[in-house]
Amino acid sequence: MTLLVPAVASASAAPATPAARQSQSRAAASKHHGPKPTVVLVHGAFADSSSWNGVISRLEHDGYPVIAAANPLRGLDNDSAYVSSLLSTIPGPVILVGHSYGGAVITNAAVGHANVKALVYIAAFAPDQGESALGLTGMNPGSQLGAALVVRPYSATGGDGGDGEDGYVDQAKFRAVFAADVPASTADLMAAEQRPVALAALQGASGVPAWKTIPSWYLVAGADQAIPAATEKFMAKRAGAHTVVVPNASHAVMVSHPDQAEDLIVQAADATG
Repeated sequence: MTLLVPAVASASAAPATPAARQSQSRAAASKHHGPKPTVVLVHGAFADSSSWNGVISRLEHDGYPVIAAANPLRGLDNDSAYVSSLLSTIPGPVILVGHSYGGAVITNAAVGHANVKALVYIAAFAPDQGESALGLTGMNPGSQLGAALVVRPYSATGGDGGDGEDGYVDQAKFRAVFAADVPASTADLMAAEQRPVALAALQGASGVPAWKTIPSWYLVAGADQAIPAATEKFMAKRAGAHTVVVPNASHAVMVSHPDQAEDLIVQAADATG
């Protein structure tokens, strides 16, 4: 089932909105009377863990332990193995959340981890076996990412053959492509602080997807200029995900609408607890 969520823009440091209070009330009434599951947040390309700040503050307020993983952004297999190793250190149940390319990472990292109770995709890739982030980006018109990409070669230390190419979003185009509904001052900081992704990571083929065996939730960013909303809806439907759509939301929906992102995570925790 797909639900439409009103697009109430809010910066990560903004005071609680009615949506936030509703989310907090729902979390307070959660069935988790004992310890709550750990929420593991995985950022995507052109971002870092600070992109989750607004979501983290709300989850922690509602009593959820949170770990924002530092996604290496070096290659899909490597990044997924890194997050998988993190999951192995968490003894209790986990709600695993990914944004953008981080969705491809959680799709692979969760495989084999019985403690991962739910997958939550925030404007994220949810690939099937053999698919890549780059291939999914182009399956529908609407993505402006390719025209905004700046490619820079990098050289790995030690001469181990790790040289390659990194992708950045042109800072002058960052807000329009990535964070159109984020305040300009915040978007400028995000553009300057963005972490590049190895182009090989975007081209990496996914393995057997965890969403085939783990229940999933999906937040569609209705005005996404990086991953077309039509593609997000396709992936959500294919995965059988519980889906909400935030109209007019940019790709950085967890920054502009942390209330809705947190609310979906709490829904997943309640449904699988």
